[in-house]
Amino acid sequence: MAKALNAPLAVVDIFLIFLRLGLTSFGGPVAHLGYFRDTFVRQRSWLSERQYADLVALCQLLPGPASSKVGMALGLSQRGYPGLLAAWFGFTLPSALLLILAAAGLSVLAADWLSGAIGGLKVVAVVVVAQALLGMYRGLVRGWRARLLMLASAAIMLLWGGVWSQLLVIGGGALVGSLWLRHSAPQAPQTALFARWIGVRAARFWLLLFLGLLLLLPWLASSSGQPSMQLFDALYRSGALVFGGGHVVLPLLQHEVVATGMIDEGRFLAGYGLAQALPGPLFTLSAYIGAVEAAPAGLGVMLVGGLLATLAIFLPAFLLLVGCLPYWERLCRQRGMFAALAGVNAVVVGLLLAALWNPVILSAIHGPREVGLMLLLALLIRRRLPVGIVVLTGAVGGVLLLQG
Repeated sequence: MAKALNAPLAVVDIFLIFLRLGLTSFGGPVAHLGYFRDTFVRQRSWLSERQYADLVALCQLLPGPASSKVGMALGLSQRGYPGLLAAWFGFTLPSALLLILAAAGLSVLAADWLSGAIGGLKVVAVVVVAQALLGMYRGLVRGWRARLLMLASAAIMLLWGGVWSQLLVIGGGALVGSLWLRHSAPQAPQTALFARWIGVRAARFWLLLFLGLLLLLPWLASSSGQPSMQLFDALYRSGALVFGGGHVVLPLLQHEVVATGMIDEGRFLAGYGLAQALPGPLFTLSAYIGAVEAAPAGLGVMLVGGLLATLAIFLPAFLLLVGCLPYWERLCRQRGMFAALAGVNAVVVGLLLAALWNPVILSAIHGPREVGLMLLLALLIRRRLPVGIVVLTGAVGGVLLLQG
């Protein structure tokens, strides 16, 4: 039985665990999933390998930031809604606050060594994602049919990558698995992680609230004429309608805040570059946008504006996650779904395999110096050193080896 059901952690402990991840999880959403797996599946046993893969599959299907939704669900499994909020605050606040400070002109990250450090952190992401991929492959891809499905999904994503391709591949994995993996699928029902925290009636309320805000906010923004309300509406719609998260949200945000004249393109792109250099979710770019929009009113108002903007873009992910989890968990526990989920899990591993190559490896490995740093970091991870040491070694190694 998962530790989550035996000895739930205190809310402050959940916050501190995710705060450490928020300070050290460089590399984007795919790397975040690797950090989460290492922390909560391998080290803390909050959930099984299969439960984690099922959760990742759901969060990939829903719009919004996938890694943040996984983090929210992990906190929820321990302490319900307070645990969810503690996990989200811990993982999100470090990069959000730094981006608000950057918008206020305190861009302490603009140093000459920044490019080298970023290069080293990208190499860290290669090692983290590769480790997560290997562990998930061993635990979830059973038999030659599942391996073939994994390789086929990876090939499709490499050839025709995109948000809709990802959704079609996951749906195709469920269909093929239900027909082709009946004999290799696991037959033991999984322990429920979320049913005691969210009932079906509450789930319906959250889903209705999600749809209500999606329909009501544009009218409120238009009738009020307030720039802050218009920005809240734009960020909420961005979080509610973008699939794939991360870099996929960039053109949508650019259309909402640059094309409409809320902020100029130069400051927007500067914030996007800073968001990529920081740990935690890329969606915290919204904090920078909110602070820039409120800049004329002073630092205090910029802080409030940045935090409200962060809430706006992450709110749809919260509403959709808690609205869908009870139905998803019930579906996952039905014996008829075991084969379909085996196919989905194989496809999820294939998606990670494709992401390991593009963009993780292609954006990080450019020559023998990067390869050498990667091998050093792989050795540190193999010796099970704390992730903070690995991240620090990657950043310092990038400054020493890759700068310029």
